[in-house]
Amino acid sequence: MPRPSLNDLAAFASVANLRSFRRAAETIGVSRSALSHAMIGLERNLGIRLLNRTTRSVSLTEAGARLLAHLGPVLQDLDTALDSLAEVRGTPSGTLRINANKSGAAILLRDVIPHFLAHHPEVEIDLVSEGRLVDIVEQGFDAGVRLAEAVPQDMVAVRFGGDARFIAVASPAYLDGRDPPITPDDLHAHRCIRQRLPSGKRYRWEFSRHGAEVVVDVPGVLTLDDNDLIVEAAADGLGIAYVPESFARTLLDSGHLVAVLEDWCPAIPGLALYYPRNRHVPSTLRAFIDTLKAAEV
Repeated sequence: MPRPSLNDLAAFASVANLRSFRRAAETIGVSRSALSHAMIGLERNLGIRLLNRTTRSVSLTEAGARLLAHLGPVLQDLDTALDSLAEVRGTPSGTLRINANKSGAAILLRDVIPHFLAHHPEVEIDLVSEGRLVDIVEQGFDAGVRLAEAVPQDMVAVRFGGDARFIAVASPAYLDGRDPPITPDDLHAHRCIRQRLPSGKRYRWEFSRHGAEVVVDVPGVLTLDDNDLIVEAAADGLGIAYVPESFARTLLDSGHLVAVLEDWCPAIPGLALYYPRNRHVPSTLRAFIDTLKAAEV
């Protein structure tokens, strides 16, 4: 039996972890058809099926699951060995993949990444900005960025950007002739701009005061899935919105929006860069964390 190549085994691990030929092909940097042919050849050489394929999904056979279980540590050790060369050279190199939410990506692009790239020209940053929470290990990322309270417990978190705050805002035109809400329950008498989460669920607004927490499934005739669009809609008088303060700050300062329920909107722990606790930390990520801390954002 021909011995499989390391490239084919690594490609199999990527398909198996991502459960997708398309995403694995994008991660590896090959065409989907080339990856599919490589997996067919691997199975033929081994004489056993590793993957169950349908038009919509990919899953592991029992043999595939066993192979992946053994390959994981081997590929991790290989990454560690290759990364040690960068330490000897004294210059981090390679690709650093980060999954971030929109606000986190904006801060990194403004305050961290330019300085990092200037000092580490041999590193390529692949920054994926999306709203949905993903398993960064399964999806092949070195690190993620989310609100600190959303970071899984088995991850190391590095806080940045200070505290965050979600606030309820509306335009003066919308509030003209209406009683502003005094408590979260008063929102039931208002038109609210609701938010659809990446998971497909509608976000329920969360408030807190003096230890009391209130969650409101607000009424409204408009649902959006982007904070910038929600803020614009609120400024246009379409209703009350509930967004991170950073997205509304400019319009609040200009008077196009005003805050309501402010005493029900306390600050919460802000953003954090996070990465797996029990895995080798690549030199590229260590250098990025050092740059993040030095930036004091």
